[in-house]
Amino acid sequence: MWDMKPQAKSFEDLDCWKHSTTLRRRLAELVKIFPAEEKYRLTDQIIRASRSATSNIAEGYGRFHFQENTQYCRQARGSLYELIDHLLIAADQGYISKEEFTGLKKDVTSCLGLLNGYINYLQKAKAMKS
Repeated sequence: MWDMKPQAKSFEDLDCWKHSTTLRRRLAELVKIFPAEEKYRLTDQIIRASRSATSNIAEGYGRFHFQENTQYCRQARGSLYELIDHLLIAADQGYISKEEFTGLKKDVTSCLGLLNGYINYLQKAKAMKS
């Protein structure tokens, strides 16, 4: 019998969630330096997208069905790509340096790689169960 979560006892054990959480915390600190007029615009969007990524990974994990879990992970993936766009805007507006953008994009890309690996795992597990 194929066990969907042989090593992860909680979504908190998933590397994709751990790395996305680290990114979320880093971004929460970063946006504190943004101008006040961005509080309900870009700052809010960055915070929401970063929270959406970790929340969707957690919610998908709790669904206990491969396809539902995959769908929530795809939503998380979309939020991570959204973050790249928000960070591009922050760089374009001069709120972060090009170097900061490059480092943050690398971090987001790392999260995407881990998440894609988890999605691949879920798809293989679903195929084996069928």
